[in-house]
Amino acid sequence: MEWFVVNARDAKWLDNEKFGAYTRFEQGARFEQIGINVSVLQPGQPMCLYHGEADQEGFLVLAGEATLLIEGEERALGQWDYVHCPPWTEHVIVAAGAQPCVVLAVGARRHRGVVYPLSALALRHGAGAEMEHRYGAEGKAGQSPYTGLPEDREATSPL
Repeated sequence: MEWFVVNARDAKWLDNEKFGAYTRFEQGARFEQIGINVSVLQPGQPMCLYHGEADQEGFLVLAGEATLLIEGEERALGQWDYVHCPPWTEHVIVAAGAQPCVVLAVGARRHRGVVYPLSALALRHGAGAEMEHRYGAEGKAGQSPYTGLPEDREATSPL
């Protein structure tokens, strides 16, 4: 893959009615070592389902407010709050407040394991799997916890 520069407003955006709009900045091929994206979430929208994974992730709230669900706890987040998740930290970010929330996410792509635990807290926020799912080194592939949820569609930049 060659180097490139792309403005977030001009990057390819996807939208999901449950999980908001996002861009991964990838211009075709998937980045091998890191994943990086910007998500724009409407109030009450989670970024994804509550999960833990084999690689570390980090999140920076660029605008708006959010609720962090992490290891069974809730924490309010605001602009410029940064969250570090070591491997296997169970987490999800849910937009809060009256305005959209913009979050920068960065994660390593060294390993492939992920778990979607059953979490009453995440289910209360509309961000939980209905049953536990495990993939990669820790489990077997099976039906995705995303089965039956809205699919991504191409979108224009919400920025």
